[in-house]
Amino acid sequence: MVFNASLEINSAIATLKLSGELDAMTAPIFKAEVDKAASKKVKRLVLLMHDLEYMSSAGLRVLVFAKQKMGANVDIYVVGAQTTVLSTLEKTGFDQSVIILNEDNFVLEV
Repeated sequence: MVFNASLEINSAIATLKLSGELDAMTAPIFKAEVDKAASKKVKRLVLLMHDLEYMSSAGLRVLVFAKQKMGANVDIYVVGAQTTVLSTLEKTGFDQSVIILNEDNFVLEV
């Protein structure tokens, strides 16, 4: 499946919608969008992942990069991650570095 990443920045919140398969071939696309968000000095990065079907270690490396690049004061939200993606985050312990939310209870205020 084709990977897609679309970024929207509204005030201090960057929302990045991810879909498809995030692997070594597509991770640079994700990284480029994270770079754009970081350059805007946002306070929150929201990753909408309900359409992301797979994330390899390359995708996880970009998440680690995002956490480092954005800084400790920027919250990263993972919203609506499918079981396989959530499992990857949990097995690596990265679920402790982000805020994981279901789509059902996701309301983010500026």
